[in-house]
Amino acid sequence: MRIQMLAAALAALPAAAQAEMARYELDPSHTSVYFTIDHVGYAKTLGIFPGIEGSFQYDSETQELGEVTVAIDATSVDTFHDARNEHVRKADFLDVSNHPEITFTANGGAPTSDTEGTVEGELTILGRTQPVTLNVTLNKAEAYPFGHERFVLGLSMDASIQRSDFGMTYGVENGLVGDTVDINIETEAMRMD
Repeated sequence: MRIQMLAAALAALPAAAQAEMARYELDPSHTSVYFTIDHVGYAKTLGIFPGIEGSFQYDSETQELGEVTVAIDATSVDTFHDARNEHVRKADFLDVSNHPEITFTANGGAPTSDTEGTVEGELTILGRTQPVTLNVTLNKAEAYPFGHERFVLGLSMDASIQRSDFGMTYGVENGLVGDTVDINIETEAMRMD
């Protein structure tokens, strides 16, 4: 009898351990992707990408993450200076006529606490894909207090990349423009199911 009970319990384990993943979408009206990069050693220049969409699967009980896909409209870049924006969109930097989209994909994360963790993924810029680690902080997880009233995750993320890894080398060797790009993402992700 004990063997039968143990066998039944073991058979039930995979179903009990299976995560209940929910789909989340980044709210474009509450998502900001911004970056800073050194300018000739004097100060950092700020830029933003207002054109972004993305989604992921997440289980808030197990902290399991999957199917992360983010697409950034490279043509939307704004550095708050018209002439500089035009230069950044050209071949020296983002080459948006040939590479209009920046993408990030991942399929899993590593929580380090209830509110912090990392996500290892792949970032594609200028048609080149490199591994990138996002540091993630969960700011809030609860139903939105008005409007759509969906369950929302408030997230802050950051990462640093070397733009030369993606073939963007303009101004690196002579120190005019830094190689390191510090990226920050603030988002409210809405549960869709």
